[in-house]
Amino acid sequence: MQQLEDPALIDLIIQKNEAALGELYDRYHRLIYSIALHVVGRPEDAEEIALDVFTSVWEKAGTYQSERAKVTTWLTRMARNRAIDVLRRESVRPMKHSLSWAQVSPMPAVDGRPEPAAHLAMQKERVREAIANLPEDQREVLALAYFKGYSHSEIARELDIPLGTAKGRIRSGMQKLRALLHDA
Repeated sequence: MQQLEDPALIDLIIQKNEAALGELYDRYHRLIYSIALHVVGRPEDAEEIALDVFTSVWEKAGTYQSERAKVTTWLTRMARNRAIDVLRRESVRPMKHSLSWAQVSPMPAVDGRPEPAAHLAMQKERVREAIANLPEDQREVLALAYFKGYSHSEIARELDIPLGTAKGRIRSGMQKLRALLHDA
């Protein structure tokens, strides 16, 4: 299995070959987990998202289209979309993860003071919320640019869009993020 290319593994998964799914999981579970963790920020949610992605691969491998994207792109998009769905669900039902004051553990202190750590945690949450409020196309290009380190031309190729469109979406997304974060 280790010698097989990713599309060949997908073909075997379509035939319900568990070893092929295991090999795909071994290759990409860390990547899927880290993408989910970047978006949701909680290890337990990231683990669940990664499991959901590979469950979907098992159930829906026949929907993969090699001419549209590489297997890694297909997997990372599923992970990102599921992670965004988790954030959206939370914004609709914010009390789901609410804690009472008795349940809150103290923030780790930096230089003996808890304020810098609390400030950093609040900044991270503001950034996550601002990103969740961006249009899907802008989130997608920003994720490729900042989480995966793609260049503008790589993003254009990956998404099959003109280079100017990719640049425009990145610019618009950054401007909207700046405005959202400035307002916060």
